[in-house]
Amino acid sequence: MDKQEFGAFLRSRRERLRPEDVGLPSGTRRRTPGLRREEVAVLAHISTEYYVRLEQGRAPRPSAEVLAGIAGALRLTDTESDHLHVLAGTAPSRTGLHRRDVRPSILTLLERLPQTAAFVMSAAFEVLAWNDLAAALMEDFGELAPQDRNLARRAFLDAPHAGGTLYGVSDAAEFRLHVVMQLRSTLARYPTDPAVTGLVDELLAAGTGFARLWERHDVQAPPTLTKTFRHPVLGEITVDCDALALTDRDQHLVLYSAPPGSPGAEALALLNVLGAGSVQVGGSI
Repeated sequence: MDKQEFGAFLRSRRERLRPEDVGLPSGTRRRTPGLRREEVAVLAHISTEYYVRLEQGRAPRPSAEVLAGIAGALRLTDTESDHLHVLAGTAPSRTGLHRRDVRPSILTLLERLPQTAAFVMSAAFEVLAWNDLAAALMEDFGELAPQDRNLARRAFLDAPHAGGTLYGVSDAAEFRLHVVMQLRSTLARYPTDPAVTGLVDELLAAGTGFARLWERHDVQAPPTLTKTFRHPVLGEITVDCDALALTDRDQHLVLYSAPPGSPGAEALALLNVLGAGSVQVGGSI
């Protein structure tokens, strides 16, 4: 159980709620935002003293029943509730290193998607495999050292690589927030993986806004349905965005496609002809 992180997560979820969100009167003016600890304790059917100790990282591991009560009191989503169980050590968690080897069938699938830019991303935002269209739309990852294929580093450390605009992508701020949320979940699953802990430490120390977002303790982001790239040759290309979870290896297959006959589909078809060699600077993420 990560007691300190567990307590910090509880505190962050409590402070985002208003009394009226949980059916309580707002009452007199409050000195701090959110619910009071005693209010959460009442809603969770536990003692105030015990809840305070949980937030302070001084209590033993709570039972599944207590966690369920707290999750209900704090109005946690399913994703947040799962994260709470991982932090408490009551959910199955992966230990050791996150996987970087891509299943051979997925590698074959990448090459069978001629009209879709596709790549495989690890739990720590490393681009592990990609097809030719992804290289043409984004950049040729084959020309980069492995450590430079990390999209989290690109999002927070390498924005100047594309004029400070994260390669012209339309949702740069949303993507950075998504990176922070996903990395917080990844760190909970792989707390001893030096690649994960080192990446988080590197981003926290960079002073690029990562630390401010990290302190929010958010772990759930809305899905990205479309994304617009500002390609250095073809200009703006709008595509549909889908991320399919490869649960056996804790990876994601990311797909950028476009409806037949749309300007995005025509642009992808042209990129298929031009290839990655037409890209003078990085494309997008």
